[in-house]
Order: sequence, then C-alpha cells, then structure tokens
Amino acid sequence: MILFFTGTGNSEYAARRIGRAVGETPVSLAPRLRTGDVSPLESGTPWVFCAPTYAWRMPRVVSEHIAATELRGNKDVYFVLTCGGDTGNAEKYCRRLCEEKGMRFRGLAPIVMPENYIAMFSAPAEDEARRVIAAADPKIDAAAELIRSGADLPPVKKSPLAGLLSAAVNKGFYASAIKDSKYYSTDACVSCGLCAESCPLGNITMKDGRPVWGGKCTQCMSCICRCPAEAIEFGTKSAGKRRYVCPEV
Repeated sequence: MILFFTGTGNSEYAARRIGRAVGETPVSLAPRLRTGDVSPLESGTPWVFCAPTYAWRMPRVVSEHIAATELRGNKDVYFVLTCGGDTGNAEKYCRRLCEEKGMRFRGLAPIVMPENYIAMFSAPAEDEARRVIAAADPKIDAAAELIRSGADLPPVKKSPLAGLLSAAVNKGFYASAIKDSKYYSTDACVSCGLCAESCPLGNITMKDGRPVWGGKCTQCMSCICRCPAEAIEFGTKSAGKRRYVCPEV
C-alpha cells in the first residue's frame, strides 16, 4: 500500500509515479489525519510512505500517525521523502519507527523536488520547477523498481551535520516555526473556501467568508500556495513571493 502526505503536490507526484510503476493506486493520508482516524490498515504488499521532509525529518504529523496505526499484513516498509536539498538523518528515525512497530525497514529514498516553503524560502518559476521534477524522475523510477523487485533501497549518503540537523535543529524548528498564528487573509480573499477544503489536517474553517486557522498547522503550505487569489500571507515572510503547486499533479 502506498500512502502519501502532501501540501502542494510534490509527495503526491512521487507517490503516483511509484504507483504506476508497481501497479498500485496511492492513497492520501489526509482523510485519516483530518478525523484522527487511527483504525488498523492492512496490506498484502509492502508499505510505501511518501511525504515531504520538514527540517530534515519526516513530518511529525505523519510519523505520529504511523506510530498510532496498526499496520497489518506485510511487514516491509519503504519511505520516499521529497526534500529541497537532503533528508539529513531522517533515515535513522524512520528505521527506529519501524523497529518500534515490529516492521522491517527497507530503506529511504530522498527525492529533491521544487522548493515550496515560502514562509522561509522562495519557490522556483514553473519552467525551473519542471526542470527539477524532470531531474527527480529517474531517482523516483529507480526507487520504484527496487520496491517492485522487493530489494532494499540503498543507504542514504549523509553530511557530517546530518545528525545535528535532524535532532537539535528539527526540535528548534518545531518549537519556533510550526505555528499558524502569522497566517492571515488579505482583502483579495474571494471566500472560495479552497484553503479550508485543501488543508490536509482540517485546520482551517471559514468564518464570515474568511479563513480561520485552528492551531493544528504543520506548515505544509497548502493554504497559502493553493489560494487562487493569492490572498493568504504568512506575516511578512511570504509577501511578493511566488506560490508553488506541483505543475505535474
């Protein structure tokens, strides 16, 4: 079973490409995350989790959901993490998660995709985004072939700072940046409700035609990047920045 979590489409793209290669239809984790559904899941094929990388680790909302969900059937687990540069020491934490659940860790594939975290960085123009995605395709396909054949993914090459990035820096990032208090809608808002509809955590409600954030944000950038009127801002960090949604999804 291929399960994915996405905000702006990068991880969904990877999941769907892998799905075509192995003959499976990927399933979004969003409906389960919105409702807190941790009922057991069952799969006769290996588990493949596709997700973005937040501060050099899999998003906590995803790892915590996996930890709380009984995974029945096949015991093999693969991870495919999209990232802007690298996944640090995320492999260590995914391996530990599998050990705690009595599952077999079969490896992690880092896939560099276009930047979407406009609360801190700048997103690429569409032509550049498509070039980055084209460069990622062979790596996704290579991971898909190993998954299809039942082989382990190769060990991830890590920088000397990988351990620090995925530990202390990750902890600091969650303490300081994973908040929704800086989001607001401008007068350009057309009250379409797409931000609330697309939030994978169900964290946004509409009040008097405007979005209201509920404090459960994971900074996936879905609301701010998918707004058709570009009417959502994150403090002063996003002003004037290009929005990004995967052009291939």
